[in-house]
Amino acid sequence: VQLQASGGGLVQAGGSLRLSCAASGFIFSRYAMGWFRQAPGQEREFVARISRTGTITDCTDSLKGRCTISRVNAKNTVYLQMNNLKREDTAVYYCTAVNSVIGGNRWNAYDYWGQGTQVTVSS
Repeated sequence: VQLQASGGGLVQAGGSLRLSCAASGFIFSRYAMGWFRQAPGQEREFVARISRTGTITDCTDSLKGRCTISRVNAKNTVYLQMNNLKREDTAVYYCTAVNSVIGGNRWNAYDYWGQGTQVTVSS
């Protein structure tokens, strides 16, 4: 199983990023997907989740209105679009998968994790 996250980088406050996560080694369409993030010295926190069909999506309150999670099952890929980025969005972002209709908002609800991609927002 592999979850390869990409698309992170350095961006100025107010900018946008789209993270991608390419999955392999499992039947992607049977898995709900999620994104978590972890800043230095802080616990890993929930960012967004999407059901296996893509019909149910959810973003954490701190990103509401600035976050869109989507997936293309034919490409085994999940995306996280973040707009109007703030310094507090700086973290390593992880892609996750769980064999369920939709995952929860706790890190231990997920079966598989990717290696993470760094997002740094400068002021």
